[in-house]
Amino acid sequence: MAVQIALGADVMMVFDECVETPASWERTRDSMGLTHAWAARSRAYWMEHRHEVPWSGEGSGPRTLSPEPSFDGKHQALFGIVQGGMYADLRKESAERLVEMNFPGYAIGGLAVGEPREVTREMIARALEILPKDKPRYVMGVGYPDEIEEYARMGVDMMDCVLPTRAGRHGLLFVREDPKDRTSAVVRLNIKKQDNAADQRPIDEGCGCMVCRRYTRAYLRHLFASGEPLAGTLNSIHNLSFYLETMERVRGALAARVA
Repeated sequence: MAVQIALGADVMMVFDECVETPASWERTRDSMGLTHAWAARSRAYWMEHRHEVPWSGEGSGPRTLSPEPSFDGKHQALFGIVQGGMYADLRKESAERLVEMNFPGYAIGGLAVGEPREVTREMIARALEILPKDKPRYVMGVGYPDEIEEYARMGVDMMDCVLPTRAGRHGLLFVREDPKDRTSAVVRLNIKKQDNAADQRPIDEGCGCMVCRRYTRAYLRHLFASGEPLAGTLNSIHNLSFYLETMERVRGALAARVA
């Protein structure tokens, strides 16, 4: 907690234990109990020390940020983390316990660790039934573009994942099944395949990113096959652009639904 405060993180996370999958109900329950105990300790420390933010000048470390009037009296947000493995009853109990602790926001952890997607969906849904809608709800470590879109429509506010850049470094790119229809299914393109060796098309003909505007699949495959670091950079730029495009559309659709 002290390190997170000193870093000035906008969102701080309580300590938790992500139980292995598969795990028995009893093992998961015990692990969840540890997570709840740590959540209470983390919150107590945060409540006592949250004024020690870097911009306040009251912390024990050197003051590294210039004070901003809009930051006066402000502190970081601490999120509790819902655990409970793949058991709906434990997920419900974990969400209820954390809501009782009254955190500024709530994360749903321990998912996307190899379980079927329908199980992930069910565990998220069980937690969302309990977590307050007027506070941020964050699913940790997710996910593929179609997953992010689905969970956002379920009511998840925040997600994070290394996938766009990690996939790019390994030659996996995301494209639309119909390049002209940006709502069509997501297709995973393996740029390493021989099929791309002479392909003069861009990664995604409907994508406007700088990679798709300038480079062909053949060139990107050549870079990867040659071991050029530029391959991972360009692949990552495209994947990040694909994610940003997806989220821009999702935000627009959600805003229109609320209006």
